[in-house]
Amino acid sequence: MQATTIHALKEWAVAINALESGKTIMLLRKGGIHERSGRFQVAHEQILLYPTYEHQQAFMLKAEYANHVYPVTSGWHPETIRIGSWAEITDILPVSNESIVDALLPFHIWNEHFISDRLKWKPRQPLYILLLRTYKLPQEQEIPYRSEYGGCKSWIDLEQSIQIEDAKPVLSDFAYTQLVETIRGIVGDKLYAPSL
Repeated sequence: MQATTIHALKEWAVAINALESGKTIMLLRKGGIHERSGRFQVAHEQILLYPTYEHQQAFMLKAEYANHVYPVTSGWHPETIRIGSWAEITDILPVSNESIVDALLPFHIWNEHFISDRLKWKPRQPLYILLLRTYKLPQEQEIPYRSEYGGCKSWIDLEQSIQIEDAKPVLSDFAYTQLVETIRGIVGDKLYAPSL
């Protein structure tokens, strides 16, 4: 494992809070509008988790997460960003079958509306299920917001590197492995490991 990194994955703050508290190990992605080649790609296995607020939609979340979302105006961003964790992307599962995605509902924070919306957007592309082993940093970092961090892109490189050594896994090895095996069982044999 590297000691520091600048690579970060942008995700709704409510989703990052769920990853950091062990409520989920799963993200669902189709990619940002400004993604290279127009589709979602995983560039790095070990990534910092960068919280975003602008596109969070309470109506796309399960009730227990919806009330943690505060609407912000378009283009709003905090002056500083809290980086409290990093994650290893252990599995990338491309799924196009709506029944499989529905069966995964208990394992993430989004509701049926979000799933339906994501499957319909760019319908020829699969929905990528990312499984993340999340680690809490020993000390949260506050970094200044920079304009190049904005925009609809999944991956950014931070101006400053952040130490990820001595971070503690949110879930035990056993708990994480059990969840991964259960999810893989639902998805079936349509999986591949991160190809970096």
